[in-house]
Amino acid sequence: MANTKLDTVKNVVLSLSGEFQKTLSDQSLNFARESGFALQALQNNPYLLGIATGNQASLTNAIVNIAAIGISLNPASKLAYLVPRDNKVCIDISYMGLMHIAQQTGAIKWCQADVVRRTDRFKRMGITLEPLHEYECFAEIEQRGDMVGVYSVIKTDDGDFLTHTMRIADVFNIRDRSVAWKAYIKDKSKTCPWATDEEQMVLKTCVKQAAKYWPRRDRLDNAIEYLNTELDEGINFAAERSGTEPKDITPASDESLNHLFGLMAQTGKTEASIVEGVIPRLIGRSVTSIPDLTEEEARKLIGFIEKRIKTQGAA
Repeated sequence: MANTKLDTVKNVVLSLSGEFQKTLSDQSLNFARESGFALQALQNNPYLLGIATGNQASLTNAIVNIAAIGISLNPASKLAYLVPRDNKVCIDISYMGLMHIAQQTGAIKWCQADVVRRTDRFKRMGITLEPLHEYECFAEIEQRGDMVGVYSVIKTDDGDFLTHTMRIADVFNIRDRSVAWKAYIKDKSKTCPWATDEEQMVLKTCVKQAAKYWPRRDRLDNAIEYLNTELDEGINFAAERSGTEPKDITPASDESLNHLFGLMAQTGKTEASIVEGVIPRLIGRSVTSIPDLTEEEARKLIGFIEKRIKTQGAA
């Protein structure tokens, strides 16, 4: 029976070569290799194989989405996996997968994420500086204590470091809203990544939230949207991005703009360099000129430049 099921899904997967190539967003991916990884995952997981046989449409969607997002199923790279979820075959993208896409698309130079435990020493050093995280790396987990927080840090094209932190209680609040966690709490026989891979999910939650402040790239947006809509991991950051919450759109005042241009003159930065290099990642949207900013955005930019001047002055 198992061979019959495998033959069935093999026919489905191999029929998708044309659709895969047509949808492919990362030309380094290869259909022969990815279809081989997919069939390997299905062969090694009888439950997943059964889901794929009964819901072939979801298997088709998953394979096509691998091409659209541009993420490999290579088990050695640990970037993405085929998983069963709600009687569907889905792609689970790891936090390393999200960081890989961000790097590959040029959104960031590099990214690192880590959890902070009770006996660790962690300190944010400034808005554009690397954080300090010290701990005994060879100590047992029990010696370092429970997780108290998580952070991610990226290096931008400008050479700045952007750090995002989350308290562990805020991460677990997000976990508690996920469908998978609610089902697990109700029936412990169900599998849930929050139960089997807690630290990986904590890191992933932080990276997903931090990505809101990174330069935008379609592939990264698509990957996060897929995770939120298909895997329901507890929070829809895409909805936050789309502006579902009311926002103050009062235009920047003359006073703020004059102050802003004065600071730019002090640093030697041109309007074009600020508009293209700083505003998209700091504000989360693109503008054609600085007067297009809202008052709230202008004040945020002023704060950013003032802190940078202060940091450089102290260096």
